Amino acid sequence: MTRLGVVTIGQAPRPDMVPEMARHWAGVEVVERGALDNLNPAEVRESELREGDEVLTSRMRDGSSAVFGRDLALPGLQSAIAGLEDEGCDAVLLLCTGVFPPFRHKRPLYRASPLIVGGVEGLADGVVGVICPLPEQQADSVAKFASRQVLTAVADPYGASPGSFAAAASDLVAGGAEMIVLDCMGYTAAHSDLVRGAAPGIPVVTARSIVARLVAEVVAA
Repeated sequence: MTRLGVVTIGQAPRPDMVPEMARHWAGVEVVERGALDNLNPAEVRESELREGDEVLTSRMRDGSSAVFGRDLALPGLQSAIAGLEDEGCDAVLLLCTGVFPPFRHKRPLYRASPLIVGGVEGLADGVVGVICPLPEQQADSVAKFASRQVLTAVADPYGASPGSFAAAASDLVAGGAEMIVLDCMGYTAAHSDLVRGAAPGIPVVTARSIVARLVAEVVAA
């Protein structure tokens, strides 16, 4: 049986995410780790965000969410990757659509960011509307999908109301979006349904769905 290590930028386990993705991974044993597993939620929230640091958000073990800088997560991400390899995982998947520097690894390392970007590159043929969790991430989303004309809107997967998703989708459609991308691994199938309901006839792409399906091609039995 294939052992797939999955690493979240927050804390593991992720019952809100991994089971939905694992439906695509027949015959795969999933082992979870989080970059911030050794910190408590208060320590994460109190961490300083340095100027120029990429802003991230993720779910904590207690079900709350936190906003923090990418630099806080980097050491834990590297440690989790190495640890999962040492535990015998055949490959590791990084569950974040943010952009990261190279990590040391001995076995295949799959990154959500290039998978979602590549998927959108292949599917989109016009204006792309991107929904991201935080206003501070909108510029990053534009840069990430720079090969297309990009519009952005905000809806937090860890706390926004259903109306926020509908409003974000409506704004993107009004701006001319021909495809909508939910650009965070925290967005669920239910979030996708909310966006589709507010944007009839517009394709909606969810990061976790594309990532899970592409990874299934190389790990599922």
